[in-house]
Amino acid sequence: MHISLTKYGILFLLISVSLLLKSQTTRQQLEEKRKQLESEISYTNKLIQQTQDSKKNNLYELSLLNTKINKRSALVATLKSEMYALDGDIESTDRSIVYLDRELKQLKQEYVKLAYFAFKHKNAYDKLIYLFSAEDLNQAYQRLRYLDQLSEFIRSEAEEIKQLMKTKEQLLNDLSKQKAEKKQLLENENLQLSKLEVEQIGKDKLKAELSKRERELKKSLKAKEQESENLNKKIKEIIASVTKPKPSVTGKNTYELTPEETILSESFAANKGKLPWPIERGVISETYGVHQHPVLKNVKTKNNGIDIATAENSEARCVFGGEVVSITSITASNKAVIVKHGEYFTVYTNLEEVFVRKGDKIDTKQVIGRVHTNMEGKTELHFQVWKGKLIQNPSQWIINK
Repeated sequence: MHISLTKYGILFLLISVSLLLKSQTTRQQLEEKRKQLESEISYTNKLIQQTQDSKKNNLYELSLLNTKINKRSALVATLKSEMYALDGDIESTDRSIVYLDRELKQLKQEYVKLAYFAFKHKNAYDKLIYLFSAEDLNQAYQRLRYLDQLSEFIRSEAEEIKQLMKTKEQLLNDLSKQKAEKKQLLENENLQLSKLEVEQIGKDKLKAELSKRERELKKSLKAKEQESENLNKKIKEIIASVTKPKPSVTGKNTYELTPEETILSESFAANKGKLPWPIERGVISETYGVHQHPVLKNVKTKNNGIDIATAENSEARCVFGGEVVSITSITASNKAVIVKHGEYFTVYTNLEEVFVRKGDKIDTKQVIGRVHTNMEGKTELHFQVWKGKLIQNPSQWIINK
C-alpha cells in the first residue's frame, strides 16, 4: 500500500512542479512587461518635463499625460495579473505542503513499526526463534531474506523521510517568499493607483486650461490639417511618380516590380509586426486613425500614421532596407523622407536635418535624420506605411513593445 501511495505522491509532486514552473514562466513574462511599462512611464515623465520647461501649457503635454495615464492603467492591470498568478502559486504550494504532511505522517508510522520489529529481533537468539517458528522451510527462507533486507529498507525509509522533510522545508521557504512578494506587489499597486489619481487630476486641470484657448486651438488645428493634407498630397504624387506605368515589351504601359523588388516586397510583408521602431526610444503620442480632439468638443482629427514622442536630438532610422525615393520639405523645419521597399513605402516626417540623399540604398536601422524640436519642447516623429497607394496602420507593422 505504501509503495502505491509513494508513486501517486511522486506523480502529484511532478504535476505540482510542472504547474508551478508554467506559472513562474507566466509571472516572469508579466514581470518583464511591468518593468517595460515602468521604463516607458519614466521616459514619458522626462518628455513631459521638457514641455513644462517651456512654461506654456500645450496639447502635446496633454497628449503625453494621456499616454502616461494609459500606461499607468496598463501597469496596474499587469500588477493585478501578477498577483493573480502568484495566488495560484501560493495555492499550489499550500496543496503540496498539505500532501507532504500527510505522506510524512504515513511514512513515520510505517517507520516506527519497522523499527520496533527490527528492535525485537536485534540479537542472534531472537532471529533464530523467528526463523525456527516458521511453518515450513520455504517460509523460513522467506523470513531469512526479509531479515537480510530489513536493515537496508529501514535506512531507505529514513532517507525518504529525510528527503521529504527537506522538500517540505524548501516549499515552506518558497511560500514565505511568495507571500512577501505578494505583499510588495500589493503595495506597488496601491502606489500606482495613487499616482494614477494624481495624474488624472493633472490631466483634467490642463484640459480645463486649454479649453479657454478655443480660438487658438482651432487655428492651430487648421494649420496642422493643412500641413497634413500637403504631406499626403506630396506622398501620393511621389508614389504615383515612382510607380508610373512604363512601356513594356508588349507595347502596353504597365508597372512591374523587378525580381529584386519582388523579393524585397515579400520580405517586408513577411516582417509585419516585427519591424523595428523608427526611433530607438520613444512612446506613441497619437495612434493611427480618427480621434476625438482632446479638448475641442464635436471635433475629430485624422492621423494617417503614428506620432512618436521622443527626446530632444533623437534620430529617425529606417525600419527596413530599401531605397530613398524622395526628400521633400513640408515646412522650413519639417522635412520628409520616403523610402521604397518594393511595393511598400515608409515615410518619416518632422525632420529638421536629413542624413541621406535621394537614390541612396539604405539598411534596416540606418539613421535617416534628426527629429525637429519646437519652441514648446515637442520632439515628435510622424511615421507612415503605404502599400502602393493604400495607406496602412503603422502600429500593425512595427514590433509591439
